Amino acid sequence: MGESGLPAAGLPEIGLRERKKQRMYQTVSDVAIGLFLEKGFDAVSVAEVAAAAEISKPTLFRYFPAKEDLVLHRFADHETEAARVVAERAEGQSPLDALRLRFLDGLERCDPITGLNDQEPVLAFHRLLYGTPSLVARLYGYVERSEEALAYALGGDLSARLAAAQIVAVQRVLAMENWRRIAAGEGVEEVRADAVAAAGLAFEQVGAGLKRFA
Repeated sequence: MGESGLPAAGLPEIGLRERKKQRMYQTVSDVAIGLFLEKGFDAVSVAEVAAAAEISKPTLFRYFPAKEDLVLHRFADHETEAARVVAERAEGQSPLDALRLRFLDGLERCDPITGLNDQEPVLAFHRLLYGTPSLVARLYGYVERSEEALAYALGGDLSARLAAAQIVAVQRVLAMENWRRIAAGEGVEEVRADAVAAAGLAFEQVGAGLKRFA
């Protein structure tokens, strides 16, 4: 679905069952995150989340195999984003250029995934995520799946896997640097110019070593 709520161009409209499933994921995740922010991740049980979401504990586990997934669901749409950007890039456009432009667009929109967002709910979520060791550990699985999807989009061979690891690492480090400065008290507009410059430099350096994808 596009941001307007309409089906994205060229993509089939999802069915009612799938829409209901997606709403369930979103609702339960939102309820859980609200409880975690209020009481702390370790202080809230899965049973408490299920009760607050008005579903059974077995139903919750059908949607979220691990407690940590209740939080990391917010990353679900981004897990294959880099791969989609590469697969859907314009004719004649290199993979790295498409990814660079996507990251810069994210900075322009203050997409939380870029770290350049100073809204309190976003900062609170990031404090929860990076301040909880089990969530940080679970996040590595997301990173690995993101690398795997991107590697496949780049061709799937060893060169593609090495490139995907570097690209995902670059995006992560850029986002963490932006978030670190925002969390320290700087505003978006104070960080934006440096964030754009850093992204340009990072993709330029990566491109110098990944000629095949630049």
